[in-house]
Order: sequence, then structure tokens, then C-alpha cells
Amino acid sequence: MPRRLSDTIVRTTGLRREYKRGSETVHALQGIDLQLKRGQIVALMGPSGSGKSTLFNAIGALDTPTAGKVFIDEVDVAQLSADELAYLRCKKIGYIFQTYNLVTVQTCLENVMTPMLFAGTQQDVARKRAMELLEMVGLGERWRHRPKEMSGGQQQRTAIARALANSPSLLLCDEPTANLDLHTGQEINNILVKLNQEHGVTVICATHDHRMLNLSHQIIWIRDGKIESIADRQDIQIQEGGIELTGAAATPKTAADTEAQA
Repeated sequence: MPRRLSDTIVRTTGLRREYKRGSETVHALQGIDLQLKRGQIVALMGPSGSGKSTLFNAIGALDTPTAGKVFIDEVDVAQLSADELAYLRCKKIGYIFQTYNLVTVQTCLENVMTPMLFAGTQQDVARKRAMELLEMVGLGERWRHRPKEMSGGQQQRTAIARALANSPSLLLCDEPTANLDLHTGQEINNILVKLNQEHGVTVICATHDHRMLNLSHQIIWIRDGKIESIADRQDIQIQEGGIELTGAAATPKTAADTEAQA
């Protein structure tokens, strides 16, 4: 009988990340405790250098924390073998970066097919699914084009299609709209919402884009490598000139606080 998945898709405990910058020790993460629910859109927000991208890399098994643990579906990522870690990155997690990270010599279609071929999918099956994904993100007619022949928005759409190639349950987005104009950025945000609502994909987005506030179920503010506050969307009033937290959200919450109230 298959194991029932926990409602918590990502959990971190005591997460710390330190690195050297010359003779200085930078404390990028300072004891992050989080529990993120399956099927939600979560926005990680904070100023540049706050630790958003470092947390993103730790959750996505792209970087090894100095201390603490990351659990994906209650599996301790640090305990996985190299093959198991490769499987996790390939099958369970999709990645979207602000710089797109497309292979420049490949066509749009080939970029989307690559993760499936790496996972052992037959070429004709991979090609069919890649075309379906490109249609879904509005690029069905651009499949022959290479990245240099596409706009930034089209490249990001290709990156989204590629991230979905192996049907991941978790989509990690690092500043996905940072290099895009306002209109194109909103289109990308709308695609992420559609993926969440229609396909149940959990989306965790490290972003400066305040439009994500309206689209997210939960917003986590990070500053100086620490969680400053956690709020549900219904506890936030967005008004001209700023954001106001209401009710329970007016007091910064930690992951432990959130669990205690559940």
C-alpha cells in the first residue's frame, strides 16, 4: 500500500549556512525553522542579501547547509545517496531561475525534452509531452527556436515548461520575474498560479515582486538570514505605500508558532 504523503511538503530545522568572504564569515542563514504545506503558493520575500536565495538553494538540494536539516516529503535530504539525490532533483523538484539557464545550442523543444531523456523517458514520449507543455505555456509555435531567438518572457516560459517535464510536486522559483517587464512578469505569475490551481503543484517563490503577495497563500519575510515574520494572505492588507499585517499576523510568527496554532 503506498505511503500517504504528509500535508507538509518541506520542513527545515535549525538551518544555518555560513561561508567565507575573505577573512569575514557571512551568516547567510541563522537557524531557519519552517513547515511549508503541500499544494500552496509560498512567497519568500526580503531585501537583497537577506538569505532568500540561500534558503531556496538549501530547500532545492542545490547547496549543503552548514548545520540543520531539510526534509522533502519527510525524507532527510542529507541522508540521500548521490543517486537518490539525483532522483529527487530530477523527479520531485522543478527549478526556475531568473537567468532562465537554458541550453543555448538547443531548440526550445530540446530544452524541455532534456530532463525527461535524462530520467530515461523514451524519445518519442518525451517529444510528445514537451510539445504539450510548450502548448500549455503558449509556445507551441516556437518549438524550433533557440533561446537567442526568443524574448525574455518566452525564455522564461520555456524554463517553466522544462521545470514541469517530469511532473514534479514541488516547483522552486528564484526571482522568476526579475528580468522581465511588468506585463510579462504578470503573465509568468499567472502561469504559476494556474499550475498550482489546476495541477496541484506546490510553488515556493523567492521574489522581490510584490504582485506575488496577492497570488500567494503564505508570505514569509526574511531579513539577515532569519525569519522576520510569516503571514497568511488573508491576514495582509495591501494598500498604497505599504503593507499592513492584521490580526494574528501583526505579530511575527515562527514555524513553531504556526504549528502550535494548527
